[in-house]
Amino acid sequence: MEATLVDRTAALQERNRKVRFVLLAILVANWVVAVAKLVFGLLAHSASVTADGLHSFIDGGSNVLGLVAMGVASQPADADHPYGHGKFEALASLGIGAMIGVGMLELGRMAFDSLLHDKHPTVTATMAGVMVFTLLINLAVTRVERHYGEKYKSALLLADAKHTLSDVFVSIAVLVSIGLVALGFPRADGLIALGVMVFVAWVAYGIVRQAVGILSDTARLDPAQVSQHTLAVSGVRSCRNVRSRGMEESVYVDLKIEVDPQLTTAQAHEVADKVEETLHGAYPQVVDVVVHVEPAGHP
Repeated sequence: MEATLVDRTAALQERNRKVRFVLLAILVANWVVAVAKLVFGLLAHSASVTADGLHSFIDGGSNVLGLVAMGVASQPADADHPYGHGKFEALASLGIGAMIGVGMLELGRMAFDSLLHDKHPTVTATMAGVMVFTLLINLAVTRVERHYGEKYKSALLLADAKHTLSDVFVSIAVLVSIGLVALGFPRADGLIALGVMVFVAWVAYGIVRQAVGILSDTARLDPAQVSQHTLAVSGVRSCRNVRSRGMEESVYVDLKIEVDPQLTTAQAHEVADKVEETLHGAYPQVVDVVVHVEPAGHP
């Protein structure tokens, strides 16, 4: 059992190292995109393009936040954090949601400024080309990040993938606004930026809700299914008070079982060990199981 725990810890640390590598690669891509959008947005005096650039810059900032958080989350359990540091990853996800919220406010400010002051952005073929190029990069980044988020079951990568996906829709909206401005509808720039703000707000809500669920110890496993697996173990007469919590890829479970009161302590302990092995086999994401053994008929 001890060797198995060591193996799981080593696997979790390796997984965190790979997540950090993905975040670093995404960081470079996000900031290349951000610089391109900001430069051309400011030169063209386009509220929607500049806002899109700020959104991409926030993407890069969220990657830096994620790298710092993963550095902490990868540390093994210690005396101060006996359940490990995994929740720091969820904290980073919460931070991403907050950063999206800040970007949403900036989008709204620029949109209203464009509408109220009737600013007319300068549309060029080069600007449109840059937006298409950055859109393709964002699509690739989203696909890669979601793939590795699902592969490593990383809440942080999945949250950041959603963030980058929001940038994809922002870029599409901006391309539409560029086309409308070129056709003689200058106020489309501010209107599109305002619509983007609403979409970004929805993305932020989803990410924050997921992070809060982790930090508030939302149940990770169905108690009825856990009880079913437990009752299938020879010697277990009943199962109750099933609880689970943790990250998607590292779940902690505790439960109570009743056994024959005539069993010796060693025999009861053996039944508990079998329950642990059964649950680890049924749920690969479970890293620890605590089984409280009671004699049948105990009040």
